[in-house]
Amino acid sequence: MASALTTVTNASSKRKDTGINGNLKESRGRAAVTAAERDTIETKYRDFIWTYTEEPHRTRRLEIIKAHPEVTKLCGPEPLTKYVVAGVVTLQILLAHLLRNTPFWSFKFWAIAYVFGATSNQNLFLAIHEISHNLAFKSPLANRLFAIFANLPIAVPYSASFRPYHLTHHKSLGVDGLDTDLPTKFEAIFLDSILGKAFFCTFQIFFYALRPMIVYRIPMTWVHALNVAVQLSFDYALVALLPGYFNVNSLLYLLLSSFLAGSLHPTAGHFIAEHYVYEKVTPTARDPANRLPIPETFSYYGPLNFFTYNVGLHNEHHDFPAIPWTRLPKLNELAKEFYADLPHHRSWTYVIWRFIFDEEVGMRCRVKRQQGGRVVGGGTATSAKVAE
Repeated sequence: MASALTTVTNASSKRKDTGINGNLKESRGRAAVTAAERDTIETKYRDFIWTYTEEPHRTRRLEIIKAHPEVTKLCGPEPLTKYVVAGVVTLQILLAHLLRNTPFWSFKFWAIAYVFGATSNQNLFLAIHEISHNLAFKSPLANRLFAIFANLPIAVPYSASFRPYHLTHHKSLGVDGLDTDLPTKFEAIFLDSILGKAFFCTFQIFFYALRPMIVYRIPMTWVHALNVAVQLSFDYALVALLPGYFNVNSLLYLLLSSFLAGSLHPTAGHFIAEHYVYEKVTPTARDPANRLPIPETFSYYGPLNFFTYNVGLHNEHHDFPAIPWTRLPKLNELAKEFYADLPHHRSWTYVIWRFIFDEEVGMRCRVKRQQGGRVVGGGTATSAKVAE
């Protein structure tokens, strides 16, 4: 603007007015274009975090094996798992018996369901997660059947369906249309607010249950049918076949425990902590063309790992899914130079709090890939489709 004014200093006043007005219009035009560009950028960067880079775990796994070949000796089933599962299943059945005459809408009922029931059923959720990787027994069939047993106190049949979806999550991490751990576009649009995120955290157990059926469906197998038959028989036995020991309240206790385990419960923080990006992502890193790696898996090393099969060591788990929960700390210690500098969480409770109230964190803070990986289900594996 200064140079324009200097140019018109010796011109007539009419010429001067024209020059000044022309520059003002040009300046306003630039401002309008800048505002439009800014709106476009803001809209673009409120979308998910897209990347063309390979998922990081395969690369790091190969590097760790090269540096520490002895790490492969940590792989294999953990015999302790079956005893822990048997103990937790027994505890939940005992509590279902003891609460049979306690009113559902009482503080005692909900307090026990929250403190003991939700913690126990979260433990069983993650036991099924362990078993889905064949880490309880050497036999795949034994693992499938034992997962159905671990499913009993959850009161809703899901262990058979969980396995193929979860293995696809590992094979196709972040692939849009395949990884059902990713929020859908609907969730990202309608839950992108404090109230929306609070709703999601409260009822996320239903989102994880229904989302797979929306994204894609796996074929039904005899294991699914057996899972449903055994679970419905168990639920019916609680309500109708053993009136002196159980009743409707017993089943309600187990159902409430499952709901609270996937709601505003400290251990439920792992669902969000594992793959939502809490780190600041610059516009340069957000641009897929730059192919800059973005942290997309986060570990947690706090005390709640004791109740959750060390699922907090999530980078370690994705790097080596064949290493059971008892040996993940050994993996971290053995390859500490690979994990020491990775971003991680210190509190699952704070993860939930920040997810709800921090405007920089939300449903869209997930790394997505357009294609790659494969879908696992029904005993077969097929190539992944390209996302829209």
